[in-house]
Amino acid sequence: MKFLDQTKVYLKSGHGGPGCLSFRREKFIEFGGPDGGDGGRGGDVWVEAVANLNTLIDFRYQQHCTAKNGRGGMGNQRTGAAADAVTLKVPAGTEVLDQDALTVLHDLTEPGQRVRVLKGGDGGFGNLHFKSSTNRAPRKTTPGWPGEERTVWLRLKLIADAGVIGLPNAGKSTLLAASSRAKPKIADYPFTTLTPQLGVVGVDDREFVLADIPGLIEGAHDGAGLGDRFLGHVERCRVLLHLVDGTEADVAASYRTVRGELAQYGGGLAAKPEIVALNKIDALTKETITKRRAALRKASKRSVLLVSGAAGTGVPELMRAALKEIDAAVDTEKQPESAVAR
Repeated sequence: MKFLDQTKVYLKSGHGGPGCLSFRREKFIEFGGPDGGDGGRGGDVWVEAVANLNTLIDFRYQQHCTAKNGRGGMGNQRTGAAADAVTLKVPAGTEVLDQDALTVLHDLTEPGQRVRVLKGGDGGFGNLHFKSSTNRAPRKTTPGWPGEERTVWLRLKLIADAGVIGLPNAGKSTLLAASSRAKPKIADYPFTTLTPQLGVVGVDDREFVLADIPGLIEGAHDGAGLGDRFLGHVERCRVLLHLVDGTEADVAASYRTVRGELAQYGGGLAAKPEIVALNKIDALTKETITKRRAALRKASKRSVLLVSGAAGTGVPELMRAALKEIDAAVDTEKQPESAVAR
């Protein structure tokens, strides 16, 4: 299935049905009077997050969504039928943005969450509505209220507990395959991963979701390489696993390149908890590992874990460290804002 994380959709709710102009005319009933019913409501447009979707590919072929109009009122005091609502089913983690693709209108983060994007028009009044003691035979009716229409953007941000970032060929997909049952494409050339990949990692009888984000290069915020479009998928991550290729001659420069792109992107990514790991240590000598680990520690100003996704070395320890940071982030989220401020 093709991965699609952003699409534009035109939405239109239904118009209300018109009111009816009618009089009761039956044999032996001298004063029948008005009996025109009101019109029915137009259909609403809702957006609902569901659990069994992970892409917006359905809206690649359905870019217009229109609700039906309400039925008109009828004689014998019959109200027109209201139109059914239309529901767009999207993956959990989808944002509904205004036409400018910047203003967030709604954020659906959990399955089952529903929001009404457009309200259907109310039905018009029939002449029975205008009957009074001084107006016994009104001929006045009103048309139904018009529905609403707008163009919105749907943007998916995958919900994962941790995200793996790094330069192309840093071994992110290999690490995902070594730590979970995910089977991402792995090859010895850059940009093997073209779309984000998710995997469920099991650590000490516990699980968390790990996201593999396509590699960043210098100038990604200006569109170089695959750009920084997919960084939106790690905005919801509680911790970042920064993987650095140990076979690179200047690991410090590699680290600073990715950190620079995170800062340029914004969205609070640069402030997220980060775990730095030197990957591919199976291809290095002990002396080289020591030297490059020290350089990376100096550049990142934090401890550096040693891992090898291909050999599985250090992967459990890295996942345990990630789980520890996730638990700490969850505890912080549960604290009242006043306690966090102190």
